[in-house]
Amino acid sequence: MRDLSLHILDLAQNSVRAGASLVEISVSVDADRLITLCIRDDGCGMSEELRARVTSPFATTRTTRKVGLGIPLMAQNARLTGGDIAIESTVGKGTVFTATLRGDSIDCLPLGDLAGTMVSLVSANPEKPDFTLRCQSPAGRMTFDSREVRQALGGVPLNEPEIIAWMQSAIQEEIQPIFGGVIQ
Repeated sequence: MRDLSLHILDLAQNSVRAGASLVEISVSVDADRLITLCIRDDGCGMSEELRARVTSPFATTRTTRKVGLGIPLMAQNARLTGGDIAIESTVGKGTVFTATLRGDSIDCLPLGDLAGTMVSLVSANPEKPDFTLRCQSPAGRMTFDSREVRQALGGVPLNEPEIIAWMQSAIQEEIQPIFGGVIQ
């Protein structure tokens, strides 16, 4: 994966496949440039046995292929920066995936198109699940919530081209002053 937003997209798709009704994504950067990515869902969760082996590329719940590289690649990229990952999961209640990365490490991937990632998730899943994005840095904070957009639109599908373009622009406009110059 070439940037953090693509990791987020991949990990959030795990939540969608787990039957989540809400996927909460947060990206924060502190004053010391420690980046924390967190994806929380209320999906089916993982057994302790699966949770213990998901960092192996040969552990996957998919039947279409025998490998799952998303979590192992994210773990590798986090560790290259001096960070790590943590996974908490309870069967029937959901999963929390957290990655920390040193943003000042030469090995830290750029943020990428986080607004595009969120719009892709929402437009590919216009009915369910709902998604939230919370971003925070010393420069400010923002929140996007697809439930609020859905309510404001009063039944207009979230995958309409005009809505997609508006969400992309609105999210990017809010993210830029928060992460611009902090993480690229």
